Amino acid sequence: MLAFVIAPFLIALLVLIYRRAIKSVKPYKSGLIKVVIVIFGLLLFSGIVCTFVGFLLPNGSIMKRILTEIGYYWFGFIIYFFIGLAIALLCRSIIWLFARKRGYNNKYAKIFTVIFVLIFTSAMSIYGILNAHRLRITNYEVSVDKKASIDNLNVVLIADLHLGYNVGVNEIQDMANKINSINPDVVVLAGDIFDNEFEAIENPSELIKIFNTINPKYGKYAIYGNHDIEEKILAGFTFHTSKEERIKVQADTRMNKFVDDAGFIFLYDDYVLVNNDFYIYGRPDAIKTNFGNTTRLSASEITKDLDKSKTIICLDHQPGELQELADAGVDLDLSGHTHNGQFWPGTITINLAWDNAYGLLKVDNMTSIVTSGVGLFGLNMRTGCFPEIVNIKISFN
Repeated sequence: MLAFVIAPFLIALLVLIYRRAIKSVKPYKSGLIKVVIVIFGLLLFSGIVCTFVGFLLPNGSIMKRILTEIGYYWFGFIIYFFIGLAIALLCRSIIWLFARKRGYNNKYAKIFTVIFVLIFTSAMSIYGILNAHRLRITNYEVSVDKKASIDNLNVVLIADLHLGYNVGVNEIQDMANKINSINPDVVVLAGDIFDNEFEAIENPSELIKIFNTINPKYGKYAIYGNHDIEEKILAGFTFHTSKEERIKVQADTRMNKFVDDAGFIFLYDDYVLVNNDFYIYGRPDAIKTNFGNTTRLSASEITKDLDKSKTIICLDHQPGELQELADAGVDLDLSGHTHNGQFWPGTITINLAWDNAYGLLKVDNMTSIVTSGVGLFGLNMRTGCFPEIVNIKISFN
């Protein structure tokens, strides 16, 4: 629903900017200027047209994929266009404030605005596109003050694959290669495996084959996130507004089969005791429980039947309730969801929304680790952060 609220303001702002641009160049009669204005108009408006037309086309069609992918690139481009314009106008205001008495040349100020916005938008967009798929490995070491029959445990955390228009076979093959190079004991997938539309997935059978090349000693475990449901999505935004509507959404049965065929043990408010040494508990998403459940178990309820002398690892897509989980006796809470903001300046403001938006945080005796994720939300860019696989080396005392 948020997409439909934002869209009219975005279109109005684009129209206003385009009209101001035309007015600014009217005094110039050059044919080249007219060509530039036409190109500028296409860049401003083509993406939003592609996004909405792609949204209306039937799932699974080639044109829907092409138009949606164009829209995802455009979305990032336009964000950095507006940010660059805001920075340029702020600089102009500051210069005007200090230089107005000594003479302020508005013509040069306009030239500065155009040049800065072009350079800023181009640089941030190119960097974001290139950086979006440069998957890296992030390492953490965690000590748990509990006994086990093993001295160490190597856990790989992945999350937010968002299989669909932005992430496909190439990205998952790269991810699998990197995971296998680590030779983990356990692999856990902390939600947002899909990007709402199963038809958007590139070659599901090939992806399943790739996932099955990952065979850790103690298995692979997965939970669902807020995007692992069959739901209309526009530029990353979904459309259910009330709590009742969010509860009604369901995971596509093909998604459930995909996870099973890919070799993951799916945990839904459930746990497994692995090697008689440690528990892995998987929680439903905090907002969208995916299977019509009206509630999920509280932090205290998930551990009440567990032997707390053993290590408890909790998979929770969204990194909330950290103190509650720590009080309940969880030793390691593994999450995703935030993407570490994904694009600047969201990489800064995301820290205002979560106690642990990214990285490692100690909460009493519990360690919270949040990954920036493998895939992408909405725009096909990452700036200010990078996609990652998290390698966690746990030592038992």
